[in-house]
Amino acid sequence: QVQLVESGGGLVQAGGSLRLSCAASGSIFSIDAMAWFRQAPGKQRELVASIGNGGSTSYANSVKGRFTISRDNAHNTLYLQMNSLKPEDTGVYYCHAITPHLNYWGQGTQVTVSS
Repeated sequence: QVQLVESGGGLVQAGGSLRLSCAASGSIFSIDAMAWFRQAPGKQRELVASIGNGGSTSYANSVKGRFTISRDNAHNTLYLQMNSLKPEDTGVYYCHAITPHLNYWGQGTQVTVSS
């Protein structure tokens, strides 16, 4: 079992920055890759960014150049640095961990970007 707890969400004006954190605990040795997803009101959950065990990253086109995903393996923490935020970045952001047998989700943290 893997437990994921997100933090760092909040209300920010357009153009501002936030850094999300996701603390992982439990069977963290089994985690292959981690990712951030988000879900805006009335929309489907979408992949924002992912990072593999080797450090390879990928981003949704909508956040490329503005968001950076990183992973601190020593502290079992995943980060998402979000810069130049836009109102369309508003939503609940979820941490996601992928293991060979199961995938895990955090409870989510709300990000609201005002115009």
